[in-house]
Amino acid sequence: MLIDTATIEVRGGDGGSGCSSFRREKFVPRGGPNGGDGGHGGSVVFEAARGLSSLLDFRYRRHYKAEKGRNGSGANRRGRDGEDIVLLVPLGTIIREHESGEVIADLDEDGARIVIAKGGRGGRGNARFATPTEQAPRKFEGGRPGAELTVDLELKLLADVGLVGLPNAGKSTLLSHVSAARPKTGNFPFTTLSPVLGIVGHGSADSFVMADLPGLIEGAHEGKGLGHRFLRHIERTRVLVILLDSSSETLMEDYRTLLGELESFGQGLSEKPRVVALNKSDLSPEEVAPGAAFGGENVHRISGMTGHGLDGLTHALVAMLAGMDD
Repeated sequence: MLIDTATIEVRGGDGGSGCSSFRREKFVPRGGPNGGDGGHGGSVVFEAARGLSSLLDFRYRRHYKAEKGRNGSGANRRGRDGEDIVLLVPLGTIIREHESGEVIADLDEDGARIVIAKGGRGGRGNARFATPTEQAPRKFEGGRPGAELTVDLELKLLADVGLVGLPNAGKSTLLSHVSAARPKTGNFPFTTLSPVLGIVGHGSADSFVMADLPGLIEGAHEGKGLGHRFLRHIERTRVLVILLDSSSETLMEDYRTLLGELESFGQGLSEKPRVVALNKSDLSPEEVAPGAAFGGENVHRISGMTGHGLDGLTHALVAMLAGMDD
């Protein structure tokens, strides 16, 4: 199941209360105030972590609260601050305020952090209220409550290259051949239900991140199949690989379906740089669908099973990405 959205409630820890206390010493019958301050409550922090690719954990737990600050005590002892709670999310997670939909943060870098619900401030002890005219105050403050917020999490994966194809086109097999990723493969539609990222190496420095995304079907822009959940993840990819089953009897129709869905969804998907990869070339004749049939697109005949043509495809993608960085 593709889990790329979640709604959760977060709350910072309450601040600890200040203390009302007076020195008790021998021969000092009326010692001054020495009540310590309360500790601050912990905060709820979101942090982007490389290696995560799903918001699944947030579907099973919806409420998060940081630790409360400890109360102050006598002898001017300040209460301990509450511990922050750090919630790890995948790179590319967008955090929105639930009611307004306003974007609070876009965590698109590894280790990026943001405090979403700040902990409450600790209350002041009575030692803080001593003045020349009031040397023995009994006044103290309670801790402030932590901030509380309901937020929507939306994941848009960050990848250099996204594999776009109909179900069972061979995307997972291709990714497993060119990277160390091991997505689930099978000879039936919708084997991939969650995006899978793999690092494709090409030389000592030329590597890039490729995403195996769930299969696209006609009508996806209207929400059919995995619909918007699939197309959302293509928005941040820099280059698309239109992967086609070259043994299909409806090859050109498949190609037009994919382009039509990209164009219908909008968000500039149909304008992204792309190449066409004719997969399963070991199962189709060499002369099938010449490049001219694809409107002059950069076409590669490959086989994700045997590895045929993958070096050429990888080289072309590295060159395209390098050209975009210039």
